[in-house]
Order: sequence, then structure tokens, then C-alpha cells
Amino acid sequence: MIIPIRCFTCGKPIAQDWDEYSKQVSNGESPKKILDSLDYRRYCCRRMFLSHSEIIDEIMRFKKF
Repeated sequence: MIIPIRCFTCGKPIAQDWDEYSKQVSNGESPKKILDSLDYRRYCCRRMFLSHSEIIDEIMRFKKF
């Protein structure tokens, strides 16, 4: 699905950095380095990025227009 706007645990806004994170991960950079550079220090916020899977494209295949 789409990444949540805020972290579920602490409430810090995280959605604005999803595009940058996913672009750098697809280029082969380490997720740890990316999250450190984006200044995500809390475990809860890091979890939101690491555990998110983008499945919206798969769901949209089944939507009838």
C-alpha cells in the first residue's frame, strides 16, 4: 500500500522521505546509511521504512475502471 504519513508509534512525519529512500535502495545503497542520512534515529521510524512493501501497483491491476 502507500506508506503512512506518520510513524504509528511516535507520530513523526515520514512520508515525505519515502521516494528518496526507495530510489536510493533501488540503486543498491545500504538502508542503514540512507536512514542515517535522512536523520531517522528512532527504531519505530526505521521500522516503518524497512518493513513497508509497495503493493499498490499489484492492487491497481485488479481495479475496474
